[in-house]
Amino acid sequence: MDLIVARNRTDLLKARGDGPVALVPTMGALHEGHRSLIREARARAAQVVVSIFVNPLQFGPHEDFSRYPRTFDADLEVCEVEGVDVVFAPSAEDMYAPDRQVSVRAGEMGRIVEGAARPGHFDGMLTVVLKLFNLVRPDVAVFGQKDAQQLAMIRRMVADLDLDIEIIGAPTVREPDGLALSSRNRYLSAPDRQVALALSRALAAGAERATPSKVLAAARAVLDEAGPALDLDYLVLVDPATFAEVDESHSGAAVLAVAARVGATRLIDNVVVSLGR
Repeated sequence: MDLIVARNRTDLLKARGDGPVALVPTMGALHEGHRSLIREARARAAQVVVSIFVNPLQFGPHEDFSRYPRTFDADLEVCEVEGVDVVFAPSAEDMYAPDRQVSVRAGEMGRIVEGAARPGHFDGMLTVVLKLFNLVRPDVAVFGQKDAQQLAMIRRMVADLDLDIEIIGAPTVREPDGLALSSRNRYLSAPDRQVALALSRALAAGAERATPSKVLAAARAVLDEAGPALDLDYLVLVDPATFAEVDESHSGAAVLAVAARVGATRLIDNVVVSLGR
């Protein structure tokens, strides 16, 4: 079956199949990480829908919405190779009415960690994800663990709003040198990329420790070695479900998350840590 490109709601409705549907929401600039999400979706449903939409609501006034990479033709080629059935690529006018008033509010969980660094980001993200869920009506939706707080927020929304959708978190895909795949990696110069590798090295160092204080100390020591070229935004150890910071008594799984700016590029990464081993 040929790939169908649905540019609006009417086209999407016509393209939707009768069997189980898996949705992979993206903002385009597809890379191997997105390919892994598509493959996970293909294993779980008869029809795979990939949305490509750079959502203006989740960008702040001084963020990179205008320069966010848009590579639609190349993205379609990726989708064809991976056997995607439908690409949903609406315009902002199709997604948001000019007199729109109602949005999703992320609550306290959306105001901490990444939410503190990017106020309103999770409100915009949840709003577009809920709209995509309502439009595509998937049985399954696949998201990457790299955006761990986003994944936790979506699971919270699905639970709180009683949405009948299975949420799958797929493992982070990394470059051979350890850098987490991101559409923003293309902005890194060669020297900046070498600095950025401190993020994954710091996470790996922290993951070898078994108590919160030792995890954070080991990770911070690696980040400090990178010097002023790495502008650290946050380094936190949090509960995977709530993203509240854990204390020294915490045992079991926790997420070690980091965000930093290298040159003009802001990067995030995380790893799941097992505490109290």
